[in-house]
Amino acid sequence: MLTRLVLKNLTVFTHADFEFSPQLNVVIGENGAGKTHVLKAAYSVAAVNARGEKDSGSPTPTKGYLETAIAKKLRGVFRPEALGRLARRQAGRSRCEIDAEFHARSLRLGFSFNTSSKTEVTVETVPSKWEGRPPVYLPTRELLTIYPGFVSLYETTELPFEETWRDTCLLLGAPLAKGPRMSEIKGLLEPLEDQLGGKVVLEDGRFYLNTPSGSIEAHLVAEGYRKLAMIARLIATGSLIGTGSLFWDEPEANLNPKVIKRVARTILQLCLSGIQVFIATHSLFLMRELDIALKTPEFLRVMPRFFGLHPGARGVKVQQGDSVDDIGKIDALDEELSQSDRYLDTEPA
Repeated sequence: MLTRLVLKNLTVFTHADFEFSPQLNVVIGENGAGKTHVLKAAYSVAAVNARGEKDSGSPTPTKGYLETAIAKKLRGVFRPEALGRLARRQAGRSRCEIDAEFHARSLRLGFSFNTSSKTEVTVETVPSKWEGRPPVYLPTRELLTIYPGFVSLYETTELPFEETWRDTCLLLGAPLAKGPRMSEIKGLLEPLEDQLGGKVVLEDGRFYLNTPSGSIEAHLVAEGYRKLAMIARLIATGSLIGTGSLFWDEPEANLNPKVIKRVARTILQLCLSGIQVFIATHSLFLMRELDIALKTPEFLRVMPRFFGLHPGARGVKVQQGDSVDDIGKIDALDEELSQSDRYLDTEPA
C-alpha cells in the first residue's frame, strides 16, 4: 500500500509531495495538469515492487535489478523517446527524483535520472523486501475489444501502446478466482452484473457478455458498459479483491450519468473491500456522486484524500486534503458549475 509519493522535476512537476489515503485517492485537475503522470509514476513504482521477486528470481531486492526494472517500466508506461524526456524541461541539465513510501518502511524505494539519460536510473533507496500483489491500471479506454491476441502481439512486435494496456490484459485473462473469498466477490459482482444485464465471460480468447437472451460479443456492447465489464472481470479473477491497488484514469470517460453513478459506488465498495484506489478526473458529476455516496451510512468508513493540481509558471503545485474544499479552485469544475447557472438563467421565469 502506497502512503507517500514525492516527485521532483518529473514532467510538469517541480516538487510535489502526495500523502495518500489507504482507501480512496482522487487527483483532480485540468487537461495538461499532470493527473495521468501522477497515476503512471505511482503505478510504475508499485508494479516493479510487486513483480520484483517473480521477475528477478531473488527473494530480496537488489540495486542492480531495480535500476534496470524501473527504467524499463517507466519507458514502457510513459513511452518517452528516452528516459530523460520525463525530466522537467528547464535551462541546463536537471535531475528527476522519485521517492515512494509504503505501509511498511522496508518497502521504501527512491531513484533518480537526469535529462541526458536514455535508459539509466540510479537507485538511492533500496527496499529490503518486495511488495506482494500487482496493481491494476485502467486507462481511459476499455480493453476487452483489443484483448484477443494483444499480449502475444505486444511481446513480439513494437507497438505504440502503453505497457499498462499489456499489464491489464494479462490480468483480464487470468482464471476466475476460487476459495474463501467467493462470497465477497459475489457481493461486489452482483450489482455490476445487474447493471450490465449479464455476466462477463472469456471464451476462446474473446470476451462476451452472457445475458438471459444469449451471448453478446464485447465489440457489440456499448463502450461505457465495456469499461464496467472490465471491473467485473477483474473482481471475478480476484485481481480486485482483498488487497492491492487500482489506478483508474478518468473513470467517467465515455460513460453516461447512470453508469457513472454505478462506477462511483463500485469505487467506494472496492475501498471497503481492502483495495487502495487512485483515480484521476475532472468530472464534476463523478465528484458529486462520490461526495453524495461518502455521506451515506454505507460508505462513512471510507477515508478519502483529494489532490488539486494547479499549473503555474514554475510548474504544477499540489493542494491536498480530506475534502474537496481543501484543494483550491479547479477551473474545469467551476466551468461545469458555471454552465449550470447559465442554463438556468436561460429558462423562462
